Amino acid sequence: MTTFPTAIGTSDADSIRLLGQDLAADLMGQVGFGELAFWLVARRRPTPSEVRVFEAVLVALADHGFTPTAIAARLTYLSAPESLQGALAAGLLGGGSRFLGVTEDCGRFLAGTLAGVDGPLPTDDAGWDALALTAVGAARAERRFVPGLGHPVHKVQDPRTPVLIRIADEEKLRGPHLRLFEAIGRVHPRVLGRTLPLNGAGVCGAALADLGLPVDLLRGFALLARAAGLLGHLAEERRNPIGMDVYLTVDRNATNTPDPA
Repeated sequence: MTTFPTAIGTSDADSIRLLGQDLAADLMGQVGFGELAFWLVARRRPTPSEVRVFEAVLVALADHGFTPTAIAARLTYLSAPESLQGALAAGLLGGGSRFLGVTEDCGRFLAGTLAGVDGPLPTDDAGWDALALTAVGAARAERRFVPGLGHPVHKVQDPRTPVLIRIADEEKLRGPHLRLFEAIGRVHPRVLGRTLPLNGAGVCGAALADLGLPVDLLRGFALLARAAGLLGHLAEERRNPIGMDVYLTVDRNATNTPDPA
């Protein structure tokens, strides 16, 4: 008989097994959702310190106002109120390189830079600054953006960034990805000729990478967090709808212009 092995979850008539535990007896009421999400991906139970940093990331990414993802969810709900899942999915599908996806992009950039280090990693700020200067300079030469730099709203400082760094430091989890990210914040003006803030999505990617989570899956954690925020937007859309006003504002101000030759 063909079998399909999994270490995630199975069930029979009397029990449900999840991560090798009895779901009802061992997990319900004893494990928080953030802890479980970490455990499901990392295949190990996180420490309390890891849970604190991980859940701080989820909170940081849960919502950021009327972003395109939130607007997409609300307008889809306006069009198809019978499909809550469709509205939620519409918002999640909008998570990409400009919104939410920066978390993974930054984690990949930092991990790639660290992987390219020949020898031991730096041990002081001067060493991290030198590594960051090389990484930012290479990105500039290749005409690539440095993910995690800049924000459309927070022009000077993203309020999430210093808080998450502080929490990671308090929990002794301020590792090489965060150290490199901070160094990029210090040195990039020397390469780019202007000063940009380290954004919240980027610092979340650095923190998640320092937790040992796979950088290829970091966007998934951003979407996990944003799902809660989108559900909040849809609940508010039911109570106090703005979707129709958004639609009418755009529609009534649309102008017909000929295509450029």
